[in-house]
Amino acid sequence: MKNTSQSIENKVLRSMRAKPIAEAVSAKHFARYGNALAVGQALSRLAKAGKIRRIRQGLYDLPRPHPVTGQTAPDPMAAVRALTEGSNAQWQVSGAYAANLLGLSEQVPGRIVVLTNGSPRQVKLDKLTLVFRRAAPRYLLGAGRPAGLVIQAIRHLRERGLEPARLEALRTRLDADTKSELAALTPNLPAWMRPIMQRLTGAARA
Repeated sequence: MKNTSQSIENKVLRSMRAKPIAEAVSAKHFARYGNALAVGQALSRLAKAGKIRRIRQGLYDLPRPHPVTGQTAPDPMAAVRALTEGSNAQWQVSGAYAANLLGLSEQVPGRIVVLTNGSPRQVKLDKLTLVFRRAAPRYLLGAGRPAGLVIQAIRHLRERGLEPARLEALRTRLDADTKSELAALTPNLPAWMRPIMQRLTGAARA
């Protein structure tokens, strides 16, 4: 039994080390190595040994070295993906975090609001709090895709101002598929947002 446990631990650790970034994982990500109980125990032992990090109950990652902080903090997006994996719920990060991810703001919030059509809840992630907030369909346009991130970032920055230089930089970074989806979604967006989206997508104003 001990050899089997160690084998699962070794396989899990090798798999996590092989990832290019620190992904958040749970026992279900390693179902190929054993049943959920055995894998869960292996993850717990690895965390207690300091070989991986326990982000919250049942969720782990493998920090990477960081020149300033010593090690990387848990990746919020990886945690959100792990927490919603296997459900049919739509989700989309919003607010200041969406703007920060797109380079439209330098603000890094300690509380990230995740809009969803699933169950509302709050999840503590190290020093960060993920707030899953139930939202109407009109707030989930493009959810889970770059287009949805752009919409939420623009919505957040409406009252704080959109710097033309950063907006132009974003326009040049958006790929053709995202621009096409944004153009298709534009008629369903609030009137004030449409000219901004037309500027980003290059679409002519009506």
